[in-house]
Amino acid sequence: MSGILLIVHLFVTLALIGVVLLQRSEGGGLGIGSSQGMGAFMGGRGTANLLTRATAILGTLFFVLSIALAILGRSSGPQRSILDTLPTGPALPSAPAPAPAAPSVPTN
Repeated sequence: MSGILLIVHLFVTLALIGVVLLQRSEGGGLGIGSSQGMGAFMGGRGTANLLTRATAILGTLFFVLSIALAILGRSSGPQRSILDTLPTGPALPSAPAPAPAAPSVPTN
């Protein structure tokens, strides 16, 4: 069940990213969006309302799915850590420490 929700969550996330990137910049952040370059192909108030509504719906779905996945992850039996599943193989033999070098004595 959580696998299906995770895949749906991934698709909702990608759709939300796409819809946000399609919107025209209103604030002129970083000085972009003031020209009619990329924003002109989807001009008009109807498109802006559609993108705003789609953003709100996808954002709500994102939060609902995030909460549902958190609840499913918490209630799925005993608390597990990803560190508990790491394989523990034989330890590598440690190399002996190198002997300290003899101090050099200057000769005259």
